[in-house]
Amino acid sequence: MEEKETPKVEKLWRCTVSGYLHKGTEPPEKCPICDASAEMFEEVTEEEAGTAEDAGRRWRCTVCGYVHVGEEPPEKCPVCAASKEMFVEIDADGKALGEPEGEEPAVADVSALEKTIEKKSSLFDILSGLVVKHHLHPITVHFPNGVLPVVLVFLCLGAYFNIAALEVAAFYNLIFVLIMLPVVMLTGFIEWQKRYKGIKTPIFITKIICSIIVIASANVLVFWRVIDPAVASVGSPSQLMYLGIAAVMLGAAGIAGHLGGKLVFGTRG
Repeated sequence: MEEKETPKVEKLWRCTVSGYLHKGTEPPEKCPICDASAEMFEEVTEEEAGTAEDAGRRWRCTVCGYVHVGEEPPEKCPVCAASKEMFVEIDADGKALGEPEGEEPAVADVSALEKTIEKKSSLFDILSGLVVKHHLHPITVHFPNGVLPVVLVFLCLGAYFNIAALEVAAFYNLIFVLIMLPVVMLTGFIEWQKRYKGIKTPIFITKIICSIIVIASANVLVFWRVIDPAVASVGSPSQLMYLGIAAVMLGAAGIAGHLGGKLVFGTRG
């Protein structure tokens, strides 16, 4: 006699990137929300499945893409602090069931972004769309952020061991940072306007303030050193102040980087 095939049992799968829930015998080939592959899905336990299914409705933040499960959207997004009006309900496939009140549809995913690029014809709009689509801000920001700690370390070591070559190396690294910062700020502004709709929540205001502190500090350090080449040398009355400005600059860059990471990876929580 022929053996009967064991019927496949449907399971609940959760995307570890976006939190999207999928019901089926196998995880989907890719997440409909963030395009993560099937390998990024995990099976949800029976207890978790019951909680998730009871929660029912899902809401997506149109600013950062965070997905909330519940009968109502949260009062504010835990990632970007956008208000509940910026949430839109999504169906089982991750498609929006409507639009947030009084707002234009978000450009939170690549497919929506591509449609926006097609609709707009100006060169600036096209280039701005490409900046967001190819994540040029996170790419460019790594260059100065990787160099800033080197600047402070070289300045401190040069001051402690009285090694002039390290102070000179720190100065030239600062020039590189100063050259890169306008590109970083421009791509950051475009990212804020296009991907995050220019929303003025505390996380974005803090990032803007930190960016201003970084570029202002870099200008002060470079041009002060040009005017007074011995400002960071041993015995200079302004050496500690110079080192303090460098420390503030690195701290501001660190805070901005932390908040940027929260925006990018906070939706995975």
